Parts: sequence; structure tokens; C-alpha cells
Amino acid sequence: MKLLLPIILALLIAGCSDSKPKRKYDAKALLQSKCESCHNLDMPPKTYPDEKAPPMMAVTFHVRDFMKVENPSEKRQRFIDFVVDYALDPSADKSFCDKKSLEDYGLMPSQKGKVTPEELEAIAAYMYDHYDPEKFMKLMQEQARLAALPPYKRVLEQKNCLSCHSIDKDKLAPSFKHIAQRYGSDRSGEIMKSIKNGSRGKWKNFKLLMPPFKDLDDKEVKAVTEWILKQGEKQ
Repeated sequence: MKLLLPIILALLIAGCSDSKPKRKYDAKALLQSKCESCHNLDMPPKTYPDEKAPPMMAVTFHVRDFMKVENPSEKRQRFIDFVVDYALDPSADKSFCDKKSLEDYGLMPSQKGKVTPEELEAIAAYMYDHYDPEKFMKLMQEQARLAALPPYKRVLEQKNCLSCHSIDKDKLAPSFKHIAQRYGSDRSGEIMKSIKNGSRGKWKNFKLLMPPFKDLDDKEVKAVTEWILKQGEKQ
């Protein structure tokens, strides 16, 4: 028996190793590649007059709200099962959409042959976890907080400007006070251009690339520039 035990254990281990491990998916990438052509994936979502399907956040919230389960711990798996089944075999009877939404958007076409059940499971799990009402509320609160800030302060925070610049001491990049004293209000356009388009090599002993912030609008760039110039006035 002692001689047989190692053999039995070896056979059991070998049998386990033959079973294929469950494939791991990049669920976010799958959602983008399989769903983004019809659904807006932003949170909070954007809506368009000619959109093909409702935003994914709206879909997720709607299904979560209308799906009834006795045990709340079962809701996530029920959600995943529903999404997999509905995407492969959609019908008006299964849908949680109201009649008006079905008329506006039409019934979702079957995704058979375009996405596998395993991929849909990964997509549905990501939808449930990502489009979470609590996350959404925190996001909206943060957006409200940022919107209440003065434009220059919002930009400094969102672009993490103080990681390279200091107000009155040179760090990885020249201080804002140093920048203001060098350029002054007469050359404010050069500061604005550097913020918008980035720069490199304009300052001796500072080799760090200033990245471009092309996503900032002109009002934001002007607000930051005016704030920088005020730092040069301080003693």
C-alpha cells in the first residue's frame, strides 16, 4: 500500500494538469471591441441623436434595477447569465426595456458568431462591476467638486502640475514664480503656447519635456497663465 500511494498521487496530479485552465480575458478591451460600435461606454454617458443603442451605463443600471432576486448575493451571477443569454438570443419577451425604448432602438441583433459565451461572461462581469451606482455617485461628486474650483486650480490638480513645478522653488521644472519673472505679462502668449503645445530646451539646466495639454480650452489656458503671472508679483 505504501508503494501504491505515491503512484496514485502522481496519477491524480497528472489528471488535474490535463484539465485546461479557464482563460483570462481583458474584459475592458472586449467591451470596447465588441460593444463600442453601438453603445456609448462613458460613465457618466454621452448621448447622441442618432445613437444605435442606449449607453452601456444605462443598460447596466436598468437591468440591475429591474432584475429581481430573493438573495442579493445572487444578483451579479443572474446579471451575467442574463447578458450572455440575451446577447446570443435576444427577444422582446426577455427584454427589460420599456416599449418606447424598444421602438426607438429596435431589438438588439443576435451576437452569435461575433462573440463567444465565455467572452460575454467576461464582458457582463465587467459591466456589473464597473457601472456600479456607488462608483457613479462618487464620480459625480468628484466632478461637482472640480467644477466648483477656480479654473486655474482645477487644471493644476487635474494635470498634476505641482509634481514638476513648485510655486516659488525650482524642482524638476522651473517654479511658477521664476516663469512669471522671466516672461512677464508682455510675453504671456509664450506661456500659453508652452502650456498648449508643450516645450523643451527653453530653460538651461532643465531637460525635462513639458508635455502638451491640447485638451485644455483657451479659457483654461488663459486662467492658468494669469495665475502664473501673479506669482511673479509676490515677494
